[in-house]
Amino acid sequence: MITPEFPRDLLMTGAIFGVAAFIWAGWAQERPPRHWIWRVLLAVIGLGGIALAALSIPRAIRNWSSPTAIEVGGPAFITYVVVFWVEVIAMIVLSILATRRGRSDLIAPLILAVVGIHFLPLAWVFGQPILAVTGALVTIVAAFATRPPLTIAARSFWCGIVGGPILLISGAVCAAAGAAALA
Repeated sequence: MITPEFPRDLLMTGAIFGVAAFIWAGWAQERPPRHWIWRVLLAVIGLGGIALAALSIPRAIRNWSSPTAIEVGGPAFITYVVVFWVEVIAMIVLSILATRRGRSDLIAPLILAVVGIHFLPLAWVFGQPILAVTGALVTIVAAFATRPPLTIAARSFWCGIVGGPILLISGAVCAAAGAAALA
């Protein structure tokens, strides 16, 4: 599920997924269910994300000269840049469309779905099957987040409370594999 060939990439994936878990946990604070335990769980996810990023980034920087799957100018790098910009444009367009149609409640699930889908080609770019698994899981979470009634919680809550831990766990697995490969 993880290829240890490019440890720096794995450490950066851990850092990025940690930041993403923090962001989704924060967005989920929009309107969680009323019981205080949900805010505590979201805080734990957010703090876990920051901790993962804080542990991964310095190690990645120390090993920045090590090989990467996306050498600048190569086909993997070009694919990465294209996928990134398609993702950004899709998120902007879908957010605008949802807002214009009076469905701003769908913005968080739409963005999470785009994030999940963009991991599928990146699994090939980085040669890391765990990205495809993570992408599939967060895309399923995005679809699920459109189902519960809005009277229970905001859709962003479901994205963060379920998607955040998926990103956190996947990121931790990547960071641990990257650190182990450098040991």
